[in-house]
Amino acid sequence: MELILGKAVEADSELLTEISKRAFHSDVCCGTGSEGGPPGYDSEEWQRKVIAGMPYYKVLYEGEVVGGVIAVDNGDGHYYLLRMFVEPDYQARGIGLKSVRLLFELYPEAKKWTLDTPAWNTRTRPFYGKLGFRIVGETEEGLLLFEKRMD
Repeated sequence: MELILGKAVEADSELLTEISKRAFHSDVCCGTGSEGGPPGYDSEEWQRKVIAGMPYYKVLYEGEVVGGVIAVDNGDGHYYLLRMFVEPDYQARGIGLKSVRLLFELYPEAKKWTLDTPAWNTRTRPFYGKLGFRIVGETEEGLLLFEKRMD
């Protein structure tokens, strides 16, 4: 499997928006009652803004863009996995796992990674567990807080 992370550019925003919408809408099978997603998941303007201001990577599988990964440097070796999504037709193939592992390799100085995901999502808990994340809390809004300490 040839999989790489490439730096997203503004010209990728339309495609990444469409993939993001399909990916998050596929959560209907994982516990949510309706289509939706995190803030900006369906907005090309949001995608352009994040591409311009944060480390945003497009996931390329055999040369085709099939997803996106966004990281935030919180300082002092703490990184936050803001968003990760894969085209539904490419899910359950190891692409998401390998994408996040490649992201970790891009930031060898990271001491800790954190993220949050909806508690209702039955797909994300085992996914992040396979990557070594553990649940460290839950917000009043129903988001599970995950953390991974790097060795």
